[in-house]
Amino acid sequence: MNDAHRVLVLNSGSSSVKYQLLDMRDRSRLATGLVERIGEAASRLVHTPAAGGTRERTGRIADHEQALKAAAEELAADGIGLDSPELAAIGHRVVHGGLKFTEPTVVTDEVLTEIERLVPVAPLHNPANITGIRTAQALRPDLPQVAVFDTAFHTTMPEHAARYAIDVETADAHRIRRYGFHGTSHAYVSRRAAELLGRPVADVNVIVLHLGNGASASAVAGGRCVETSMGLTPLEGLVMGTRSGDIDPAVTFHLKRVAGMSADEIDVLLNKKSGLVGLCGDNDMREIRRRVDEGDERAALAFAIYVHRLKKYIGAYSAVLGRVDAVVFTAGVGENSAPVREAAIAGLEGFGLAVDADRNAERSGEPRLISPDGARVAVAVVPTDEELEIAGQAFALVHN
Repeated sequence: MNDAHRVLVLNSGSSSVKYQLLDMRDRSRLATGLVERIGEAASRLVHTPAAGGTRERTGRIADHEQALKAAAEELAADGIGLDSPELAAIGHRVVHGGLKFTEPTVVTDEVLTEIERLVPVAPLHNPANITGIRTAQALRPDLPQVAVFDTAFHTTMPEHAARYAIDVETADAHRIRRYGFHGTSHAYVSRRAAELLGRPVADVNVIVLHLGNGASASAVAGGRCVETSMGLTPLEGLVMGTRSGDIDPAVTFHLKRVAGMSADEIDVLLNKKSGLVGLCGDNDMREIRRRVDEGDERAALAFAIYVHRLKKYIGAYSAVLGRVDAVVFTAGVGENSAPVREAAIAGLEGFGLAVDADRNAERSGEPRLISPDGARVAVAVVPTDEELEIAGQAFALVHN
């Protein structure tokens, strides 16, 4: 075993690359960065070293290879470049791993082939993830590239939770089942929630509400996911920024027959023009709450629909788990919107749930309880850290 202790985490999107370099000895961040609008004339790179002093580049960055090379130059300028012998691995977020990948995996040609086979069920995400991996391989062919899958944490769901009630042969032929997403966040947050409660992970049942522009819920029993709200794709489940979440499947047939919409048009409608933005024109919860406070009826209805869906899932997952030790809010909205947390828990006293108004109003970057002392079920806010989770999993794999 060598003494390399750094992990570079890459999250490659269709037109962006987010990166973080972490020192796994103390789990600290050495640098973070974002390259966005790749392929456009107005590309931009924002790089922030641990010491502060954010640097910015603008101008066309043609592709992901140029984006990663630019990021590598910024890291090198800080004395922590990709050629460092202290770099142990590069960890990649891969959105869809199907049923094959249940753990972090060192990337081989065979692994890349399998990730490519999953493109039809993740057409927006897996191709970009693959591009990031191939580019990183070219930059550091000697270094382990580790894929960490959004879906992996949810592969512990029992078949009765993962299967849709459609013809089995058709489902199997086309890999149609519930996979779930945001898995690195749900894994990290459920584990941190157990630590917050001072109990072993194996003894704790948690409902995790990952509420960002994309949103998902999970029921986690003893550290294992037993149910989650996203399905074959990230469209199913909670109301999101631009996604509808749960909807009668016949709506798609109706739109095709009555509105003459194509499959692609319906796809765009449900994924990019629905959810909060479809209901009120905004997908920023801060703006929606401002409008609610000013008496805007469309914003108020959007907020009510959003919260109603959350309550439904809290109730359903309470039934699935049988015993709930904590309901945990995380991600951008979950961590920062006290009104969402208050409204989602209001009226659920019969489930043993309550929020202390003063604790809920406090802002903090640390895990914290917002339920009253003595509450039967804890309500908590646990900031997520998907990059640290990816780094941790990648580092553990290459140092085993």
